[in-house]
Amino acid sequence: MAKFGRGGKKEVPSLSSGSMSDIVFMLLFFFMVTTNMRETESKVMYKLPEASEVAKLERKDLAAYISIGPPAAYLQQQYGTAPRIQLNDSFRTTDDIRDFIAAERESKSEADRQFMTVSIKADSETNMGIITDVKQELRKCSALKIMYTARKAGNE
Repeated sequence: MAKFGRGGKKEVPSLSSGSMSDIVFMLLFFFMVTTNMRETESKVMYKLPEASEVAKLERKDLAAYISIGPPAAYLQQQYGTAPRIQLNDSFRTTDDIRDFIAAERESKSEADRQFMTVSIKADSETNMGIITDVKQELRKCSALKIMYTARKAGNE
């Protein structure tokens, strides 16, 4: 009878890296789809007024957002219920709008600065005096492209 013996130590086969790129692309696609790209947290509540005409922003990266309305429920004990102006992530006054617009312009490339648009999101119950003050400050700093955010008529 023949004797079959194991000659020496066996080596562990190496892993195939052929499917590694498929796994990497699948993970990349998953994270691209599920990632939320919101930059600022809304600290004011606003019920947008209805709009009769709707125009869409061409490039959202060229927009600077100003939100006007009463503070969110969790901030009302600290800030009260009077309408406030939110620039980026903090409450500011109309005097801070010039610095805000200057900083937003500096963050854009030289060629894109002329296309920058200011989007005002204001609560439908906000006093027009505050919105007029904001518009006056925007005029003083030559930010003349202004877009008002509103709901489409019929959308709830």
